[in-house]
Amino acid sequence: MIITLKKRTPQSEVDRLIESFERQGLRVHFSEGENFNVIGLVGDATRLSERDILANEWVANVQRVGAPYKLANRMFHPEDTIVDVAGIRIGGHEKIAMIAGPCAVEGLDEIVEAAKEVKEAGAGLLRGGAYKPRTSPYSFQGLGYEGIKDMVKAREITGLPIVSELMSADKIDEFAENVDLVQIGARNMQNFDLLKEVGRLNKPVLLKRGMSATIEEWIMAAEYIMASGNPNVIFCERGIRTFEKYTRNTLDLSVVPILKERTHLPVIIDPSHATGDWKYIEPVSLAAIAAGADGLIIEVHPHPECALSDGAQSLKPAKYAELVKKARMVARAVGRDL
Repeated sequence: MIITLKKRTPQSEVDRLIESFERQGLRVHFSEGENFNVIGLVGDATRLSERDILANEWVANVQRVGAPYKLANRMFHPEDTIVDVAGIRIGGHEKIAMIAGPCAVEGLDEIVEAAKEVKEAGAGLLRGGAYKPRTSPYSFQGLGYEGIKDMVKAREITGLPIVSELMSADKIDEFAENVDLVQIGARNMQNFDLLKEVGRLNKPVLLKRGMSATIEEWIMAAEYIMASGNPNVIFCERGIRTFEKYTRNTLDLSVVPILKERTHLPVIIDPSHATGDWKYIEPVSLAAIAAGADGLIIEVHPHPECALSDGAQSLKPAKYAELVKKARMVARAVGRDL
């Protein structure tokens, strides 16, 4: 249930209302907006009467929520959420976030070189996988904690916040200490125990869409994180599995307006995993910005022909620099900055 209060509602009245709802076993979330204040109720609100609540002179509107997700619902939180990642603000009408780097960390020299290159090209965050979920058990699985330490060194040298994928709860402390934006990959989108654990982290979370997940299932995965106490969730569309073979996955750009309509959380696009081919990354990236995406996460490798993971979908630094220039023009055309 969503209860909209008039802007000048006295704090004493807000407190009284919140206390009365909590006494009935409901969880209460209060959000202060520019024109209205909103009380969101989570739990069994069937006993509450809209007419009784509207009898309060400070209540402007009461609306029951039909969607199964509450905390991610824009009705609970009319204003866009802006997620702060080590000083970089993602969401709302902030600058479009550019995240770039290799699929996998292959060593200190490689990740430092990549970090310097993508920063010079215009990226604001560095991505890199230390723990790699691979379809084949014989493929490169990442450097583990050594890879995390290499990324930390690259951050010290370049100042770029780091993004890396968490695969299991036993690495939580390691990521909490070292990683700025914790990624939950497509294969773990519905690993609910892991979602609950990152929900207890005081770190922003990048939540990728599962390979065959519906939009509602994806939002419910974000709800798990938020219900555990972490409101700083960023959606990442990386393509879904369809019958199409010309690309690695099928990019669903419709999720950008849909998620922005139904939720208040930022949305970024991963054109590298969506297409699986470096030749398609630039046009897809530009389309994503035009659609209203809040950021792009792109695989960039200094020497993709030698990459241990996903070289075919990695841009060379010079090509990435060209993409950033074009992306900046598209962003300006839709009223954003980059």
